[in-house]
Formats: sequence, C-alpha cells, structure tokens
Amino acid sequence: MSVFQTYLQLGFYHIFNLGAYDHMVFLLALCAPYVLRDWKPVVALVTSFTVGHSLTLALSTMGVVNYSPKLIEILIPITILLTCLANLLRAGHPTTRISPNRRETVGPLLLTLPNLLAVAFGLIHGLGFSSYLRELLGHQSRPVLELLAFNIGVELGQLLIVSLILLLGLIVLRIFNAARRDWLLVTSGAALGIALVLLLGQI
Repeated sequence: MSVFQTYLQLGFYHIFNLGAYDHMVFLLALCAPYVLRDWKPVVALVTSFTVGHSLTLALSTMGVVNYSPKLIEILIPITILLTCLANLLRAGHPTTRISPNRRETVGPLLLTLPNLLAVAFGLIHGLGFSSYLRELLGHQSRPVLELLAFNIGVELGQLLIVSLILLLGLIVLRIFNAARRDWLLVTSGAALGIALVLLLGQI
C-alpha cells in the first residue's frame, strides 16, 4: 500500500468511526435543517466547512499555527451548541430552498452567513483533526503528500456521514411521515445535549 493510500485511509477512518462522534454530531447539527432535495445548500455548507478545516489542518500540521489542544476541545462542542441553537430558532419556519427556475450555483451560496459561520467553525475543527495527524507524522516538516491524502480521506468520510444523515432524514420524513419541524427539533436537541456533555467534560 502506498503512502497516499495509507494516509487516505487514516483520514477516512479518523472521522468515520465512533471515536469521532463530536465531529459527527456537528455534521448532524449542520445538516438537520435540510432534506435530500436541498442538496445545493448542503453542498455549500459542507464545502464551507471543508475550506475552514483544510486551512487550519495544513497550517497546524506544518507548524505555522500553534494552539492549545485544551482550548480546541472546549471550542468544538461550543460550535455544535451554536449550530443547534440556530436550528432551534429556525424551527417552525420553512427552510429556504432554491427555486429550480433560478440559475444559482454553489459559488454564490458560499457567501451567505450560515456558510461563513461554517468556515469559521471549520477552522476550529481543523485544529482538532491536526492533533491526530501530527502524532502520525512525527518530525516530518513538509508532509505535503500525507497532508493531502489525509484531508481527502477526511472529506470522503465526511461526505459519507452527510449522505447517511440525509438518507436517514428521508426515511423518517417519508416512510414514517414525521413532520420536518419535529425532525429538526429532535436531531438538534439530541446534538445539543451531547454537546453540553462534551463541554461540561472539558470545563
């Protein structure tokens, strides 16, 4: 197995495993207001989050940015809390959808407030990813190939998680005929509860 494949798998399984439940819960909160047909806003959100965490993952791994791991462990559940609170505030209001008659692309969507916040939260989560990667790399100072492969692996895992969340939402809403507001309240409430437990565990 090549170095690229090795770090690709490490990145994928770093986020796609139960030990990364904090990042999974954040993705749940991020996607909770949307359903499968709202794929453009979801792609925009995930891309925004990717931009943020890719930047800090690279800078931290290269030793350009120094940070307190303890502070990051506190900030990650705070990002989940803020995302859940925003979801709860919008509960009961129709989720903004893109009209099929409008020729909007993902690009302009990235400039909206939710996506700018996703970038900011991604910066924090990227530092969380970097702690694990730096342990793997040891004293390598220019791990460009490893960094690229690891980041792609994280993104593949993240896209799979988001797809499963949207699929679960589709099943709950269509097959079990649940109200979209109830789905938003339950998922956001559950994510908020987990975030509180994580936060209290770090204080």
